[in-house]
Amino acid sequence: MNGLPGIGAGAGAPAGAGQYDPNDPNLKRLNAMMESCFGKAAISGVMGFGMGGLFGMFMASMSYDTPFHTPGAPGATPQPIASLPLRQQLKVGFKDMGSRSYSTAKNFGLVGLMFAGIECGIEGYRAKNDMFNGTAAGCLTGGILARSGGPTAVAGGCAAFAAFSAAIDAWLRQPKDED
Repeated sequence: MNGLPGIGAGAGAPAGAGQYDPNDPNLKRLNAMMESCFGKAAISGVMGFGMGGLFGMFMASMSYDTPFHTPGAPGATPQPIASLPLRQQLKVGFKDMGSRSYSTAKNFGLVGLMFAGIECGIEGYRAKNDMFNGTAAGCLTGGILARSGGPTAVAGGCAAFAAFSAAIDAWLRQPKDED
């Protein structure tokens, strides 16, 4: 079931079992958590944080605008990184990478948490599962995230997030090719 030879059906499963027991209390708790809006939002926020951290680390490692000078004391002349020993250069580079990665992780986590929570709330209110839920959640999420930029930014954030959500939802809902 999990593709590992000699492992069997999975952890905690009886030997020779090919399927999970639907009456298992652990599975019931997991299903109940994933059916609640709070659970969906929390899982999406945590997964967004993790993916954002990886994405931020990758983007920071590819960034060309890393500081070429080390930040020194206020008023002191900054030292060029190339003049530092290798260990100090690595320390400055990894510190910059860590701060960028953490910043991106927080942003992705917030977007995942907000979008999943709002979409689940809309789906529960409407009692329908269609493309409108994701599009409306995208609009609300984009508008909320852009609220400090004024009404024009709110409208732009709403439109951009709604369009992206609609495009992803349409792609995910299209029939799969059975070859």
